[in-house]
Amino acid sequence: MDKILVDSIINKLKNCTGKVGFYYKNLITKEELAYQENESFIAASIIKLPIFAQVIKVSSEHRLDLGKEVQIRKEDILPSCGAINLFSSEPRLDLRTICNFMIALSDNTATNIMIRECGIAALNAGFQEMGLMKTRLERPLFDETASMAGKDNYFTPAEIAMLLESLYEERFVSSAVSKDILQTLKMQNINYKIPGLMAERFEVAHKTGEDDGITHDAGIVYCDQPFIIVFASNGTDVGHFENLIRETSLRLTE
Repeated sequence: MDKILVDSIINKLKNCTGKVGFYYKNLITKEELAYQENESFIAASIIKLPIFAQVIKVSSEHRLDLGKEVQIRKEDILPSCGAINLFSSEPRLDLRTICNFMIALSDNTATNIMIRECGIAALNAGFQEMGLMKTRLERPLFDETASMAGKDNYFTPAEIAMLLESLYEERFVSSAVSKDILQTLKMQNINYKIPGLMAERFEVAHKTGEDDGITHDAGIVYCDQPFIIVFASNGTDVGHFENLIRETSLRLTE
């Protein structure tokens, strides 16, 4: 990788406010670039990626039926991202559709339903089995009581990158499982960060995360030399960091 480009990326990361992390890996040359990649970050919606991976894994092992339908109650509905909160009724949805909402639309209601179906302890055990030793789920989304007690959800850029690489190489559980997860990540509707300046020239399989002072994006960019890229931030200037995400992602396709 060009030294001028490397220095430029690292210097820009160092000059960001708050705590930021970054990981890049060219999947052809295996060249890497990283910054605070092993630091733990409050996950926001990035936690939906390992949750989804674990759900598909246990489904492939016939321990969870994704065809099962659940009734969405009004008291289940959460604010912000998603589609479920747009239903005028209390719909019955199968778990696979709920998963698709969780990833493609970052649906918060869908996420809490899947957490309820799988259980926090079982999900964390699954993360450990994946090798995600610092990634952890401590509470459902929008659980203010747990949040006030100091509980949150965490990830590291390096661990999410490791999961993405296992998906790209089709060795997460099986080729079929890996392809299924990646295909869903390619359905992502929140595309203003990593793909933001790419004008749809490249396919991107990714998952974002947002909250106050927090913005993340992690995925695979399918350009001539495909690469994994992960951006993480806590307590940052969101607008500034998202500009960095867009500009850096585009530069790395060139």
